[in-house]
Amino acid sequence: MTDGTALEPVRPPRSLPEPLRRALDATIVAVLVVAAAAVVVLAGAPLSWLALGLAQALPLWWRRRYPAVVLVAVSVASAAQLPVLDIPLVTQPAFPIAVYSAARFGAPATGWVALGVGVLAAWFAGYDWTTADTAVVNASTVTPWLLALLGIVATTWVLGTLGRVRASYVGALLERNEQIRREAEQRVALAATEERTRIAREMHDVVAHGLSVIIVQADGARYAAEHDPAAAPTALGTIARTGREALADMRRMLGLLREGETGTAPVPDLGSLRALVEDSQVPARLAGLERDVPGVVALTTYRVVQEALTNVRKHAGPDAGATVDVEVGATEVVVRVRDRGRGAAATPTGTDGPGHGLVGMRERVTALGGEVSAGPASGGGFAVSARIPL
Repeated sequence: MTDGTALEPVRPPRSLPEPLRRALDATIVAVLVVAAAAVVVLAGAPLSWLALGLAQALPLWWRRRYPAVVLVAVSVASAAQLPVLDIPLVTQPAFPIAVYSAARFGAPATGWVALGVGVLAAWFAGYDWTTADTAVVNASTVTPWLLALLGIVATTWVLGTLGRVRASYVGALLERNEQIRREAEQRVALAATEERTRIAREMHDVVAHGLSVIIVQADGARYAAEHDPAAAPTALGTIARTGREALADMRRMLGLLREGETGTAPVPDLGSLRALVEDSQVPARLAGLERDVPGVVALTTYRVVQEALTNVRKHAGPDAGATVDVEVGATEVVVRVRDRGRGAAATPTGTDGPGHGLVGMRERVTALGGEVSAGPASGGGFAVSARIPL
């Protein structure tokens, strides 16, 4: 999931499709019924043998859907055989098939009942068939029949139980895989949402700062055009440069937001602070910018100063000056931005309305374990202070 691709659902193990399963059941029933009819027609057996054979074979058609009912029906038909004749019928395999089906397709309790019924049937059938085979009934004559029948019952029960356990285990694995796949897709969606939120915050910072600089420089250019025409080109150049930079940053960020496109979000560093305060034309003390700090700390420091200066232009009022103090120490970065504007009485100027700059600023700094304070300063004006640990 690191590349953003979704996990493919795991395919279940290969098994017989439903039509082939029904065909197999029909084949089993047909073979047993034809064998029972052949014994009556070819060997001249009584019709009661055919009736018993049909009673044992026909229920197997429903062995997958109603395994417990089929076990009861085949067991009753097999028990009815004992008083009628003392030899096995050709449809006798229906009983171990019913035991297998009960253990394979039924509940665990049904499987245990099938095993118990099978052991009892083996005892009674072994004794009954021994009397038909020999006049002397003792342990040595009954044991071979009993062991053979018990072996058949135990084998079919074990095979059915193993099949049921395997199917249950595979089903649990498939369900777990599906759950993991859904959770992975949700994590990818959440990560994409968080990234888009981060990019939107970056875009807010870029647009708000760029437009505020342009507005200030445009006002200065208008004033210069009337009183000092020689200063107008400088202001207009700053407007053009700021506009181009903001436009380039927006294009890179929009590239990240577009589906199927790539881009690189602007990542200012501490060195970018000098150009930021120069464009803003405010006094600044920048200490320790040459220190090597994590990129996320540098970006957060830049955005705090940028947002604070943007708020000065938007809210401090006309001709309100500001000072910037950034000190990069050994354990933390300290940022202080203070203006001499309207402070608590400040209201948004222009038509851009209230923004989310302070909220985003707090989110950035708090995420790094730092703290931010912003509010009216003593003696007037507004102050923003942030401490960002390294």
